[in-house]
Amino acid sequence: MNDTVRKQKRDAVKYTVLTITGILGFFLIWQLLLDFGIISSNILSKPTEVIRLFFIKLHDKSPDGSLLQTNILTSLKLSLTGLVLAVIIGIPLGWFMAWYENIDLFVRPIFEIIRPIPPISWIPLTILWLGIGLKAKAFIIFFSAFIPCVINSYTGVKQASPVLINVAKTCGASKFTIFYRVGIPASLPMVFAGIRIALGNSWSTLVAAEMLSASSGLGYMILTGRSFGRPDIIILGMLVIGAVGALFNGFLTAAENKVLAWRKSDHG
Repeated sequence: MNDTVRKQKRDAVKYTVLTITGILGFFLIWQLLLDFGIISSNILSKPTEVIRLFFIKLHDKSPDGSLLQTNILTSLKLSLTGLVLAVIIGIPLGWFMAWYENIDLFVRPIFEIIRPIPPISWIPLTILWLGIGLKAKAFIIFFSAFIPCVINSYTGVKQASPVLINVAKTCGASKFTIFYRVGIPASLPMVFAGIRIALGNSWSTLVAAEMLSASSGLGYMILTGRSFGRPDIIILGMLVIGAVGALFNGFLTAAENKVLAWRKSDHG
């Protein structure tokens, strides 16, 4: 047991070192490419310049008119609104579609038509329906996060063990009891995978959503950087989006490990 724990600790240290080395190596190569003029500074800013800009933007509103922390909070509010709505609506819908054939037959044709439509294609209709405020932007993000939530929760229920389902039926459990005792627990790994995809989609759609007459936000900051020909602003916005997304992914992984701890105990 002690050997196993020590091995896990060594592996954790190894992965941490490799991760940090990979990140530092990436930024070092990026810096050297610009220092030696292999890439023009007109099209790409140095990491040192982006880091310097990060601290400047904490107290300087130029050129987009907002502090960096204001942009982060605005984007968080927008992204999380769309994501939470997608999780609340999409996951139960996928569950019920997978378990109840009539619901599946009713919803699936509509879902299959809507599913291939890119989220940004909804922008013109969204403006007509909801205007250009928070609701409109959140809807664009909601749509990008909604699809993976439905698909993964649906697939997770379909992968429930037929043996467990048959045992529950033999014991006299109702269809709904089997659904929430067997179907939903079996789907949880796929559900968390869907939320992770939805989280990535919500952040990747952020720039498109903030094209709807935004005055702040990381996507708006990126668009402003493009308008002013400021690659440093663009890169800073991109890196912050990536960092915040990675942070949320870490929280999601921790939540998944806690919720699915029973699986580890079963396998152990």
